[in-house]
Amino acid sequence: MIRPLTTYSLALSEVVNLVGAEFLNSSDATFTGVALRDIDVEAGDLFVAVSGANVHGASFFESARSRGAVAVLTDATGAEFVKEFPTLIVKDVRTAAAIVSASLYKNPTRDLSSIGITGTNGKTTVTMLLNQIFTAAHRDNGLIGTVETRIGSDVIESSRTTPEAPELQSLAAVMRERHMRHLVMEVSSHAIALKRVKGSHFAMVGFTNLSQDHLDFHGDMESYFREKAKLFTNEYADRAFINIDSEYGARLAKECEIPFASISHSNSQAEWHFTEVHATSKGYEFKMLGTGGILIESRTYLVGSYNLDNLLLAVAIAHESGVDPIEMAMIIPALVGAPGRLDPVNIGQDFAALVDYAHSPDAVSNVLKAAREFTAGRVIAVLGCGGNRDSSKRPLMGKALIDGSDIAIFTSDNPRSEKPADILKAMTSGLNVTSPSLVIEDRARAIEHAVNLALPTDTVLILGKGHENGQEIDGVVTAFDDRLHLAQAIEKKK
Repeated sequence: MIRPLTTYSLALSEVVNLVGAEFLNSSDATFTGVALRDIDVEAGDLFVAVSGANVHGASFFESARSRGAVAVLTDATGAEFVKEFPTLIVKDVRTAAAIVSASLYKNPTRDLSSIGITGTNGKTTVTMLLNQIFTAAHRDNGLIGTVETRIGSDVIESSRTTPEAPELQSLAAVMRERHMRHLVMEVSSHAIALKRVKGSHFAMVGFTNLSQDHLDFHGDMESYFREKAKLFTNEYADRAFINIDSEYGARLAKECEIPFASISHSNSQAEWHFTEVHATSKGYEFKMLGTGGILIESRTYLVGSYNLDNLLLAVAIAHESGVDPIEMAMIIPALVGAPGRLDPVNIGQDFAALVDYAHSPDAVSNVLKAAREFTAGRVIAVLGCGGNRDSSKRPLMGKALIDGSDIAIFTSDNPRSEKPADILKAMTSGLNVTSPSLVIEDRARAIEHAVNLALPTDTVLILGKGHENGQEIDGVVTAFDDRLHLAQAIEKKK
């Protein structure tokens, strides 16, 4: 976990008042950091022990103490693991940890011009576009997201879309220390539900869309929407930008309690919308109209109409952040998409080959639709569904694959503890999978088969993993990069 060079401290007695904690084995100690995992603990830290799916974090108390923890923040159950040691007891450990972390680091998200992007699809692309726009406009900025974390030019691999609260606040403090002007970050629904962004505040938040995903966690679409909607309140943000083209976006615009600007692909009533879009052989030429009648005319090499929506949202937020529209028009043609999002693999073959992270029904449909725009021949697509995740979306993803491609190849994708055959059965439930479409459980063989089928002018799409470089089977993660396997298959075919 990256920490600021500046030393911050907070007294345990202050935490009692801050979060209403019960204090056992009290001392007048102060702490200088917060850690949610024992392996992240440094000398002088407050160790946060939450109840996990299998074990309670407090069971790692001895490890945390040996690493230099000065106190433990936990619930009543966790306190039973801790003996004769300063212990702060609260009912909601995650909320308390987030508030304490923000307080320790003096609320760094408020000192940065912080921007949070949420939605089912598009978060990564919008944040990375904003990162590129701000950088090109000579505005130092930090990025936190699925693919990577950036602090200026320094790049760190991300472990999750939105970090746990102690890490998030520490990263924001580092960005402030390094004089970043903006923090741009993805905010997942899990992060909101699990209080990772509690205590954070954004100058602006953006909403891309909402479609079925993560129902294994949220239970239903209404709960999923309600979590996303929490970000669009005075607690978390000052201003919002909402794409109103989806049912849930239109609803959020009606319910949003903070000032917002509406975004739409073609609805002229929206504050930001396209007035003209012309497809070219390499992307799009467009005119977009924004707040106050601002007109931006430019071109982009991003592929897929949904990426125009991502671009529109990024431009609207960048403009609100002070980037000049004329400068923006010159920056836009140089913008590139996020890694693993319609990411081309080209080693001289006579057909198109791309990798994409699409792992929801809507994302699969959108990517396949985008492929149609630039494919003269057939669209050959490979897709799997992850194990131990939302199983209700599997048949929907399977149908999206069949409907959107000429040849659909069903395969495995991080089956985790589930049997790949069971996942594939759910994906193909109710579908008529007939030749040349087929099921190939082994992902590497599925990719190779797709490549061998490809003819000139065809497009091969490998969907689901995108930028990921591992495959998890029965708790073991082995190296697996779709881009590498795709390139190897193409080379073998030559």
